[in-house]
Amino acid sequence: MTNRSFFLAPFSPLGRCRRQRGLSVLFLFFSFSLSAQDYFQQEVNYEIHVSLDDEQHQLHASESIEYINNSSSTLTFIWFHIWPNAYKDGKSALAKQMREDGDLSLLFSKPADRGWIDSLDFHVNGVKVRMELDHRYADMCCVFLDKRLAPGERITITTPFRVKIPKGIFSRLGHLDQAYQITQWYPKPAVFDKDGWHQMPYLGQGEFYSEFGTFDVHITLPENYVVGATGDLVNAEKELAWLDEKVKATEAIQEFDYNDLSFPKSSSTTKTLHYHQEKVHDFGWFADKRYHVLKGEVALPKSGKKVTTWAMFTNNE
Repeated sequence: MTNRSFFLAPFSPLGRCRRQRGLSVLFLFFSFSLSAQDYFQQEVNYEIHVSLDDEQHQLHASESIEYINNSSSTLTFIWFHIWPNAYKDGKSALAKQMREDGDLSLLFSKPADRGWIDSLDFHVNGVKVRMELDHRYADMCCVFLDKRLAPGERITITTPFRVKIPKGIFSRLGHLDQAYQITQWYPKPAVFDKDGWHQMPYLGQGEFYSEFGTFDVHITLPENYVVGATGDLVNAEKELAWLDEKVKATEAIQEFDYNDLSFPKSSSTTKTLHYHQEKVHDFGWFADKRYHVLKGEVALPKSGKKVTTWAMFTNNE
């Protein structure tokens, strides 16, 4: 069962947002009767700058989103996923799903092990706009535009944000000490298609329905972390050379010490890695100071194009 199967409810929450703005049901029906509309996809392009605090297990970040309205509808608001709030307490859809599956770990978790997102301050084309959390789930919010977004138009949405990374025992996003798996971590517009809005809370089962676009993500962290992430490194000759040295060191290991999972001290010097990828619908990254690295390549069967492959793993893996 996917997220979409559980929470495909485009009209009632959308109508609630409309009523909050005092617009008529007639306008709602006129703007969002899309059953006869031809297929389209919205385009969402991201630039994200994020720094890892590996003492407090937090992300300090800002994002700029180019949102292109390829539909024939005029939009006055945009639903956003703010999925780190799924780990905030035992009231989330994720906690409910886990409880129904017999897993009470999030419901009875310690506050220090939970996660959240805050410090949101949405602006559209430089103008501050209003945001309201969904009344049922704290991991969705509605961002009200200061001006209507007509078909074919584009806007730039910006916001800072901070993420408290949960302990990595609940779902995809998390950390185990200073080993990080960073997924579903940034404010992300929900899909708007011919059936309307598809805002949904985070669930541990299934995958995610998301708009496609380009990602430029800049990750700052202590320089002795090995990072695996979506996309290609940009202008990163130094980092790639360092990874190649890691490969040589890994290939020289005769026997791994499966019991040694200790973390080296974080470097006092930081590095910033720039990842770029086009025509994808999400961005995730992983970071660990203990990773061994192997490198190879795969030839695609039709084109023969060679793709570089990386394996990053700790001693016990």
